[in-house]
Amino acid sequence: MLSQEELLGKGYEKATFAAGCFWGIEAVFRKVQGVDFTQVGYTGGDKENPTYKEVCMGNTGHAEAVELLFNPKIVPYEKLLELFWEMHDPTSLNKQGPDVGTQYRSAIFYHNEDQKNKAMSSKKEREYLHRSKKPIVTQILPAGPFYRAEEYHQQYFEKTGNEGGCILKY
Repeated sequence: MLSQEELLGKGYEKATFAAGCFWGIEAVFRKVQGVDFTQVGYTGGDKENPTYKEVCMGNTGHAEAVELLFNPKIVPYEKLLELFWEMHDPTSLNKQGPDVGTQYRSAIFYHNEDQKNKAMSSKKEREYLHRSKKPIVTQILPAGPFYRAEEYHQQYFEKTGNEGGCILKY
């Protein structure tokens, strides 16, 4: 398996999404052809090197998120955005299924202007398609530091053989 640096050197791009419990988000993205690296962790807050326990307490400002590397020749960023919108409820503020708190918010963390523009455009399209329903509360923010979660969280469903408490629409 190639390292992150090797994949990026081969033209892969990085994407970061928050949509509730990071175990479920990662499990969905790991099934996508062209996504060749995933890791779960914490981003969007102000505490350096937070632990899972600190993030769960809800006072770090971080969201549970998945960072992935994808080959845009195989899976375009727009396809990842479609999957993101479909896997969770983007109208639910700081809550997905049984998980409640800002650490479970819906957010797209963009890594360049192209991703920002595509994320904003896809959000506008979703808002138009769902204009009679609740407003979409998904944040679109520049990617900042990403803190890898503890090892037992990585590929959690593959390690445990169950889907735990994560509730995703997917």
